[in-house]
Amino acid sequence: MAAPPSAVIGGTSTMVFGLTRSRPLVSYWRCFLQCRNIQSGNTARAAVLDSALPAFRSICGEDGVSLGKAVREQHGKDESVHRCCPPDLVVFPRCVEEVSALAKVCQKHQLLIIPFGTGTGLEGGVGAVEGGVCFSLRNMDQILDLHQEDFDVTVEPGVTRKALNAYLRDTGLWFPVDPGADASLCGMAATSASGTNAVRYGTMRENVVNLEVVLADGTIIHTAGKGRRPRKSSAGYNLTNLFVGSEGTLGIITKTTLRLFGIPEAMVSAVCSFPSIQAAVDSTVQILQAGVPIARIEFLDDVMIDACNRFSSLSYPVTPTLFLEFHGSERSVEEQVNTTADITQSNGGADFQWAQDTETRNRLWKARHDAWYAAQALRPGCKAYATDVCVPLSQLPQIIVDTKKDLIENKLTGPIAGHVGDGNFHCVMVVDPNNPEELHRVHLFSERLARRALAMDGTCTGEHGVGLGKRVLLCEEMGPMTIQLMQGLKDTLDPNNLMNPGKILLPRQL
Repeated sequence: MAAPPSAVIGGTSTMVFGLTRSRPLVSYWRCFLQCRNIQSGNTARAAVLDSALPAFRSICGEDGVSLGKAVREQHGKDESVHRCCPPDLVVFPRCVEEVSALAKVCQKHQLLIIPFGTGTGLEGGVGAVEGGVCFSLRNMDQILDLHQEDFDVTVEPGVTRKALNAYLRDTGLWFPVDPGADASLCGMAATSASGTNAVRYGTMRENVVNLEVVLADGTIIHTAGKGRRPRKSSAGYNLTNLFVGSEGTLGIITKTTLRLFGIPEAMVSAVCSFPSIQAAVDSTVQILQAGVPIARIEFLDDVMIDACNRFSSLSYPVTPTLFLEFHGSERSVEEQVNTTADITQSNGGADFQWAQDTETRNRLWKARHDAWYAAQALRPGCKAYATDVCVPLSQLPQIIVDTKKDLIENKLTGPIAGHVGDGNFHCVMVVDPNNPEELHRVHLFSERLARRALAMDGTCTGEHGVGLGKRVLLCEEMGPMTIQLMQGLKDTLDPNNLMNPGKILLPRQL
């Protein structure tokens, strides 16, 4: 659109339709032009989408393509505080060949691609911030190639953690990585998920053997070679771990081969209260130093324990608390328990409550996994938002004390729970989504928390990922040269920036 007669954009004054206006009108005019450009861009995108629709429907069928508002909104958000950003279209491929064909259509028409698993992420990773096509992978839900004797299995992206373990129930095997939510396993690989069992069994990085990935141009690759599943390898670059944690920005994970573990002969859980955060963390460090192969060691602060007591009808002392679990043979578990009891008692631990039968253990860990809902119940009508950091174990007491002080000073509700065996903890912020001032305070708090972790040689995220919310912090953590290398890898694998744009890496400055 041409500027009106006598309009001098950027001058001291502007004459529009014969009337002289002061500088404020200039900004209004610029806003008008910007909105006009956005509208024009949306119109062009809609035209491209219309031209691609027949190809999408020929690949997935009529039922495999949705333009419905409710479906698009469902696929435009996760469990984070970030606003819903619906895609322009949702497709439901049924196999890797369809994913590849769909990606080729998107490449041809330069349409953006956003992979979607179960939507349980916590950093806005599935939001279509620039529109595009959401690849919902729920229909690819087959468990493939179980090798019991080799302790591995291959699954499609629609398979969740709970579904896999239910399938494995009678084999004597299980997959232990447990982020709490019933997330899809390929989605867990994409975000490098972790959880309560990581102190013994590791994170997704340690438990993914091979990946099938569809690149932005539709090429299908296998990061460790097609069909390969060795326990270890020194062959070439580690492409598997390049895609683990890539959050859909480098390709779409359509299969993952995972390590499995034998179900332990015996499991014992316990809860122990402490007089201080320092005492709880000191016990954690000493337990690990003693070589106890503890399976889970979880920390809850006094605020979180109080919330869990109320929500789950429990009666634990309202003090810093450790939840622990031991796996092994009957004899080894007994030794682990005795060593741990001695260590915790020497640090003032008290009110030890043991659970060996399955029902009691499940009830105990359900209370821990329900901590999110327990925290949210502290302020009915509000929304829970979790942020996480990870620091060296020796820094854990100080950062938790500083964080609790920060929460109190800024009048924020943020119970703390953490995987202390890894130095990883979460603040579950409970905020009023309709209060912009409170949301701003939470945002500033989250940045202070992350920078506090970075100052202690830690990371801005231990397991949630970067997504939208921690892109600036990632730059501070990695430094410009490392970020430049990451951008180079992105440009090589996705030169047109079609794969989940706007996540992990900040947009380039033009």
